[in-house]
Amino acid sequence: MIEWYKKVVFENYANFKGRARRSEYWYFALANGLISIALMILGGAVGGLFGDGVTGVMVGYALFLLYTLATLIPTLGVVARRLHDVNKSGWFYFVSFIPLVGPIWILILFCTEGDAGSNQYGPDPKNETDQISEIGSVEVQ
Repeated sequence: MIEWYKKVVFENYANFKGRARRSEYWYFALANGLISIALMILGGAVGGLFGDGVTGVMVGYALFLLYTLATLIPTLGVVARRLHDVNKSGWFYFVSFIPLVGPIWILILFCTEGDAGSNQYGPDPKNETDQISEIGSVEVQ
């Protein structure tokens, strides 16, 4: 799980091109959620030591907001790449703003297996042999 998180945040920080497997997206989402919860708890504990309960909540919320801002671009990048894997544009994420139906549709797309083989957004991230079969081939321009 941590390897997928590091891949999204550090290696593909602002990468909106290519495709992301379901496991890359969901492990990143899980790690992101766990880190957010941990920051809220840590902020509450630290704030509780130096002030009243309200201060702890505010410190926890501030840590959560800073973390959210720091990971906003990688999150959008992995969302766009996940949509590319099911042959949709990254802009398709705006469908999630349609009340009730939009979030359900996006959730279904995020859970759907990606296109087998290459599509217009790149090679299949599951198929490791795509790169091997391209060795020695000549690109015609």
